[in-house]
Amino acid sequence: MAIIGVLGAISAVLGMTPLGFIPVGPTRATIMHIPVIIGAIMEGPVVGALVGLIFGLFSIFNAISNPTPVSVVFLNPMVSVVPRILIGLVTYYVYSALKKLGNKKTLTLLYLLWIGIIIYLGIGIFSNIKNSDSVYILLMNIGLMVLTLIAFYITTVRYKHSSLDVILSTIAGTITNTGLVLTMIYLFYGTMFVEKLGLDPNLASKIIFGIGVTNGIPEGIIAIIIVSSVVNALKGRRKIEGE
Repeated sequence: MAIIGVLGAISAVLGMTPLGFIPVGPTRATIMHIPVIIGAIMEGPVVGALVGLIFGLFSIFNAISNPTPVSVVFLNPMVSVVPRILIGLVTYYVYSALKKLGNKKTLTLLYLLWIGIIIYLGIGIFSNIKNSDSVYILLMNIGLMVLTLIAFYITTVRYKHSSLDVILSTIAGTITNTGLVLTMIYLFYGTMFVEKLGLDPNLASKIIFGIGVTNGIPEGIIAIIIVSSVVNALKGRRKIEGE
């Protein structure tokens, strides 16, 4: 229960202050999922799910106390709470599966993941240039490519000798957060959400997907750095205490 209290308190602080959110246009990328991921990896699915519940409740609190034009969608627990509980469950079970898979196969999966994203963004940039899309869209895709290359370097070079199962389960937890929240927004509020952003509601699916990519990549990079550092430090401490 102590670890739930500590990680829950961190989530509460992040939820009640601007520290937990990174402004990205009219929406906010979040780092509030990081305590959920740490709890799941270190203490298991129950702790991860409970910290995720705290995260979700404070997402509702933040939507009420510090609203943006689209905060109304986060008053729905299917958007703000359920996906956050699932972060802990997905993170733990991915981590557990990768532990059994082994480091070599996990590294191969990591390479395939980043190469797939880089190819996808490269095709997008080529299409932007070919179709003479707006400079804003082109620059956004180039910026995402740069962030992806940074993430590729961090995970395959700088942290190559770190626990790859931690890195990939962190990515899975981040995708669960961003992907499920935006999927729920699309299912329940797609047209209204896009209209409140001042954009064309006929392009709701493309716009929401774009938000997912724009928010998800920086969230993933920050999560990888923080979770890897914290988990490795905690594991090292436990090893010393065990001796």
